[in-house]
Amino acid sequence: MITGQNYIGSRRSAEGSVTYRTINPKLNTENKWECTEATKNEIDEATRLASQAFKTFRKSSPEERAAFLDAIADEIENLGDELIEVYCQESGLPQGRAQGERGRTMFQLRSFAEMLRKGNWMETAIDLAIPDREPMPKPDLRKTYIPLGPVVVFGSSNFPLAYSTAGGDTASALAAGCPVIVKSHPMHAGTGELVASAIIKAAEKTGMPNGVFSNLNSKGIEVGIQLVNDPKVKAVGFTGSIRGGRALYDIANQRPEPIPVFAEMGSINPVVISQGALESKGDSWADTYAGSITLGTGQFCTNPGLILAVDSPELDVFASRLAAKIVEIDPMCMLHPNIKRAYSNLKTEVTEQAGVTMLSNEVPTDGNFADQAVATVNGASFLENPKLHQEVFGPFSIIVKCENKEQLLKIIEGLEGQLTGTILAEDSEIPSLTDVVDELQHRVGRIIFNGVPTGVEVCPAMNHGGPYPSSTDSRFTAVGLHSIKRWIRPISYQDFPMELLPNELKNA
Repeated sequence: MITGQNYIGSRRSAEGSVTYRTINPKLNTENKWECTEATKNEIDEATRLASQAFKTFRKSSPEERAAFLDAIADEIENLGDELIEVYCQESGLPQGRAQGERGRTMFQLRSFAEMLRKGNWMETAIDLAIPDREPMPKPDLRKTYIPLGPVVVFGSSNFPLAYSTAGGDTASALAAGCPVIVKSHPMHAGTGELVASAIIKAAEKTGMPNGVFSNLNSKGIEVGIQLVNDPKVKAVGFTGSIRGGRALYDIANQRPEPIPVFAEMGSINPVVISQGALESKGDSWADTYAGSITLGTGQFCTNPGLILAVDSPELDVFASRLAAKIVEIDPMCMLHPNIKRAYSNLKTEVTEQAGVTMLSNEVPTDGNFADQAVATVNGASFLENPKLHQEVFGPFSIIVKCENKEQLLKIIEGLEGQLTGTILAEDSEIPSLTDVVDELQHRVGRIIFNGVPTGVEVCPAMNHGGPYPSSTDSRFTAVGLHSIKRWIRPISYQDFPMELLPNELKNA
């Protein structure tokens, strides 16, 4: 049952006077549950409990943390149909998407549990002493990793489960030994409360310290600002807009003790189509990308928002087919009236720029349903106008007709950092793609060959991050087992007594 209250550790609390309701975007009506925004006192108590819990939690064994993560997955599953129903009511997304995202969330938790049990993630190093080395003796040095401390996780708007309350940031931080305080996203606070209740049950069942997890409601930005400014908070995880991520990054770096903010932000995910691909499979790629652009109503950070190719008659055919196919797909509901409004405004701003031509016919939509679209522009206009580089969060893509390959490479070189880049080409063209790969790999975090960027596999080889502004630190991934590295730091022990060393560094 949804109460609209905050979880301050294991205690439910609703001391504040600021309340709000989530929106059912399909019906464009408010949901019945009322949520109470956390007060300063509640925020202070949550961070105090997290700081106290860290002293115990950081010393927990990998097996104990693995049992905790497995128990969270079990408790999420035990929420049953209620979680799916609330998810759909708050997001407008279909039941199949909700079930799939729940499965991914549980898979992430259990994957980190398995990693902890295997114990090979720490990358420890032991360099034995050489006391008789000349001209200077070599000391005994042993390196391991320790957790940073309490982590604040900001729930994302577009993934109410997999990138929110018990999503990848929370799972990886808990696996590292860091308590987590979630700043629940106001668009799906009911979903967040249900998942938070599952985490609290799992913590109690597995004997985790009170304060290892808290869930705070917030209608606006004030709760997030207070959390990031709190000296007991040692790191931040964020998935969302460039504006929001950059604001948190600046706040964190202006603290007396700056802390890392691992923010995954905007991306237009460029797609390069070769002449050979246009000639041999242009229709097929147009059909495929119509589906990719509209998948999830275009509300993915990996949505292909930019398509690059050298101008040719075949490119015109591809563009016309893509524009026709994209409007054949039934419009789908966006996550919130604010997101629909922002999408419409940004799409209008981009398509009104000089040189931009709308290719697809307007799709009449009602309420919060998106009108998907494709536009085109020449390469010179794109190079001259930074407004054409911005992410239009929704089912929209712009095709850039380049004069030649040199201009195409110049466009890639001038792009802001991106999560992904894609190359569509024939095998016979592979020898001629080296320069395209060279440019892309310095602008993106993942390169796809003959595929679509939508869809992020949860596995060790996945990198979900990239140069700024796609993320605030391109050295880390927000998806997969290696995402745990965001919440740990190295520490070396020199000439240390064996009894005082962490277990993973002892000779035994």
